[in-house]
Amino acid sequence: MIEKRAVILCDGEPPSRNLLSNEIQNGQLFIVADGGAYTVLKYNLKPDIVIGDMDSFTPEENYDFNILEDPDQDSNDLEKALNYALKEECTDVVVLGAAGQRIDHTLKNLSVLKQFTPKFTTIHFRDNYGKTFILPKNYTLNQPIGTVVSLFPLSGKVEGIKTSGLKYPLNNESLENGIRDGSSNEIEHTPAKISYDSGDLLIFLSVSSDI
Repeated sequence: MIEKRAVILCDGEPPSRNLLSNEIQNGQLFIVADGGAYTVLKYNLKPDIVIGDMDSFTPEENYDFNILEDPDQDSNDLEKALNYALKEECTDVVVLGAAGQRIDHTLKNLSVLKQFTPKFTTIHFRDNYGKTFILPKNYTLNQPIGTVVSLFPLSGKVEGIKTSGLKYPLNNESLENGIRDGSSNEIEHTPAKISYDSGDLLIFLSVSSDI
C-alpha cells in the first residue's frame, strides 16, 4: 500500500502557524475537526475538509473549503475526522490541537487515540512541545541526548517494561494509573530502547525545533 498521510487539526490548544504549516506540507490530506476551523481562518490556510457536528464552528457561505456536517453524538469530532481519513485510505496520521483547554476533551481524545491506533500504521498527537503516541511492544528511540521521555499507562497497568539508554531505567517493571508513572525521564545515550509485555504504554517525546 502506498503511504498516505493525513493531518488533522482539532479545537484544543492551537499549534503555532509554523508547526501547522510544516505538518501540512508533509501530508496529503488536511482535515479540520469542527472548531479547529477558526485556527485555519486565522492563519489563512485552506483545509481539504472541515468535519464535525458544527457545535463550535458556524459555517458561512463564503468559506472556500468543503464542510461535512455530521450530527452523530455517539462520536466526537476527532473520531469523525479519523474515520474520514480511513475512508480516504490514509495510512498515517498526525493530530494537532488534540490537547489543552477543556481536560474532558483531552481525556476523550486520548481514549480515541487508543481506539484508532490499531487502524493506522502510525498515529501521533503533536503540539508545540513534542509528540505523543502509544508505543508498540518494542521501540527504538534515535532522538538527541537530553530529549524528555515520559511514559504513562494509558489504561490501567502496563507490565514488563524494560528500557535502555534512559537516565532512569526500568528493568521488567510496571507502571499503573494512580500508583506509578514514568514522567520526565530523558535519553542518556542512543539508540535508546523501550519494550513491554502488556497494556497500553503512552509516550511523550519533547521535540526541539523552530516551531
